[in-house]
Amino acid sequence: MISGFATKDATLEFAKKSGAIFENYKKFQDLTLSNVGLGTYLGNPDSQTDLMVIDAVKKSIKSGINVIDSAINYRSQKAERSVGKAIGELIEEKTISRNQIFICSKNGYVTNDADVPLDFWQYVKQELTSKGVVKEGDITSGYHCMTPEFLSDQLERSLRNLNVECIDLMYLHNGVEGQIKDISMEQFTKNLESVFEIYESKRKEGKIKFYGMATWECFRVPNDNPQFLSLEKTIDMAKRIGGENHGFRFIQLPFNLYYDQALLAKTQKVSDKNTSFLESAAHNEMGVFTSVPFMQGRLLNPGVIPEFLELNAPLRILQFLRSCPGVLAPLIGQKSASHLEENLKIMHIPPLTESEFVDTLKKLTSG
Repeated sequence: MISGFATKDATLEFAKKSGAIFENYKKFQDLTLSNVGLGTYLGNPDSQTDLMVIDAVKKSIKSGINVIDSAINYRSQKAERSVGKAIGELIEEKTISRNQIFICSKNGYVTNDADVPLDFWQYVKQELTSKGVVKEGDITSGYHCMTPEFLSDQLERSLRNLNVECIDLMYLHNGVEGQIKDISMEQFTKNLESVFEIYESKRKEGKIKFYGMATWECFRVPNDNPQFLSLEKTIDMAKRIGGENHGFRFIQLPFNLYYDQALLAKTQKVSDKNTSFLESAAHNEMGVFTSVPFMQGRLLNPGVIPEFLELNAPLRILQFLRSCPGVLAPLIGQKSASHLEENLKIMHIPPLTESEFVDTLKKLTSG
């Protein structure tokens, strides 16, 4: 397995030598991270898609992207394996070192393994229930589980899939969204404490460097919504468990020109003042990666989004999202050669300044 993890000096070296514009990197937690990341969500769990993902990861890294995002349930574990293979090949070629790349994954959803010839529930019985990893009542109606035993098991599988000794960032995947139909928020909060405890223990073991929450609704909805979660209270929980040097430093949530709540809706609080999620995250020094920038291609259809900036639709969207204050990077899922070539041009274009972003936002919201 590949040793190491993203480091201050190595990520800075990557940014300087990548060939991309240096302004397209942001400093966070002493790391230099590209302001666009690669996602690996969609695609069939087959060998042809494996090759496309491997190619996408390698081309993205060679173009200056050093943030790679996956999850154990993506393509039934094959997404992680494709990421691991691509990074391993680049290391063997001496194109990169492990310490230059920030690898993110997620666990929480119950998944089968596309490389094991069993259907979903046969796999769960063989690999999870018969081994005592999960027991009756652990899996919710949303096919989600967040017990310490399950998350520990899934982390070990993710490490093997990615062929690394340490994952830079492990998210709890849609914790609220996957659980809240079956348990109370009070019970969820207690369960989340156990999750943070297990992640902190895995940090001490050197198996993860940071942890976070990859979410869909909980940080974007109003506080009277059953799925609402307070970012400040969640950070306070992490501090109680891990101290001031806790590892809970990242959030992932949807943000695009349609899902604009993270920027415009006052769903969170800072010192009893209503703020947007991104304001709250910036105040609390949380790193934010954003998902579904193109809404799986729907925002790229002609006439869906207004004309702004002198760029084509995908680059226009990426430029807006990555320039938004409080956002580390949007995560783009790209596999086809033509989409890769087009989207990777963004790494040779400087991001908007803060004043340019404000002016662009005014134009978008005034009409």
